[in-house]
Amino acid sequence: MPSAAALPDPAALPAARGPAGAGAPVRPVIPGPAALPCPPGRVRPVVLYPDSVLRTRCRPAGELKFPELEALVADLFATLYAAGGRGLAAPQIGVARRVFVMDPGWKDGTPAPLAVIEPALTPAGRRTAEAEELCLSIPGRPVRVRRPARVRLDFFDLAGVAQSLPLDGMAARIAQHEADHLDGVLILDPRPEAAPAAPPAAPARRPRAAAGASTGA
Repeated sequence: MPSAAALPDPAALPAARGPAGAGAPVRPVIPGPAALPCPPGRVRPVVLYPDSVLRTRCRPAGELKFPELEALVADLFATLYAAGGRGLAAPQIGVARRVFVMDPGWKDGTPAPLAVIEPALTPAGRRTAEAEELCLSIPGRPVRVRRPARVRLDFFDLAGVAQSLPLDGMAARIAQHEADHLDGVLILDPRPEAAPAAPPAAPARRPRAAAGASTGA
């Protein structure tokens, strides 16, 4: 199985197209270890549809001991960058836990890695947007999906600290796509019209193991 050393060379990845008139193409930037909330992980195989784990409603991540949770997050990041995606959920590497990682900007030269544990998403307003989505677990089958254009993402970080982020655009779409994976929902599935904003939701539970985690300070 490939190790963390098998991460792709950013120079070998196709350049992203910048805005019209922006000049040279933008090169992907894989964040270095100091930018990640965990040690380097190992690249795992991506689970492909129709594997049954992709239809599983995932169990709470707080049931894991901290070393297990940290290793899972590390492997998700390593696999995400190796596979060339922008988001990856735990069931996509065969682990049915409520964890995903995302990095909307690394392929455009602006990495912003985010580890999301026990997420809760709330639409922010009634506006929706439709766009084509790809899925690493369903290669070669783009699907147009309508989703809320803006959301609030409540979650725990790897240190067990509750976080709340407003997201829009691509980041909002990625977060919703990955959160769907945690409930066994895929882009192939029919979906109801996006609902209007709901009362604020809180993450399901604080990761128990992270409570005693060392920050390394």
